[in-house]
Amino acid sequence: MLLWQQPVVICCSSTGTTRVRRRGRNGAAVRCAAVPWAGEAGRMKAILFDCDGTLVDSERLGNEVLVEHVAEYGVSMTVREAMALFRGGKMADCVAALEARAGRAFPPSFVAELRRRTAGAFRERLRPMDGALALVRALSIPFCVASSGPREKIELSLSVTGLLPFFSGRIFSSYEVGVWKPDPGLFLHAAGALGVRPSDCIVVEDSGPGIAAGLAAGMTVVALQGELSEERVPDGVRVVRSLSELHGIVQSADPLEIPRNEEI
Repeated sequence: MLLWQQPVVICCSSTGTTRVRRRGRNGAAVRCAAVPWAGEAGRMKAILFDCDGTLVDSERLGNEVLVEHVAEYGVSMTVREAMALFRGGKMADCVAALEARAGRAFPPSFVAELRRRTAGAFRERLRPMDGALALVRALSIPFCVASSGPREKIELSLSVTGLLPFFSGRIFSSYEVGVWKPDPGLFLHAAGALGVRPSDCIVVEDSGPGIAAGLAAGMTVVALQGELSEERVPDGVRVVRSLSELHGIVQSADPLEIPRNEEI
């Protein structure tokens, strides 16, 4: 099981709503909330972007820094392996997995040093995803970024790629909301802040946790998957190879259909 595959249960009801139930570490249900299924309200009214690997081309770059950093602690892994294990995951979970490999706890400075090195690499080499700037310039509906990363990282990523001015006042971080993907809470919070129903939102994601979170939120999910991506996308989720393909989707009068899980 990958790190992001947390116990989020999606239950369909006969009324067309989804009940999203999260389970805590002890397996007990901690929340159950009803949200409408996407595809019932016509034209989409907002678009929620992930940041890493969606708006900015940071996944390989960030994992290159990670692999180099953990090698100093005796952990050997490839960038490809790191991306498969940690893409879209919570930093604390990633560190715990790496410590398990190392057979020891890392010093308290580990994450701060990793973030420092990552920020340096981003300032020098980070680029926007192909089509990102053109897309946000052309959008005529509200949009935002909802990322599992800390605000400082999100703002740095958007700033060095020229995207930050388009997201002023519309940046949502898991570190501020207190929930991480695949929990749908971050996306639900962002939709509420935009004043848009979850069923009227499109989520654009590249990672398994983000795709799962968007589906659990009852939103229409579009998976951005490059030619070399190895992410397993659920049946019924629309896959695009570049952000330029989103123009027609966003302007479509009919929302994309998303899969409905069997009632549990």
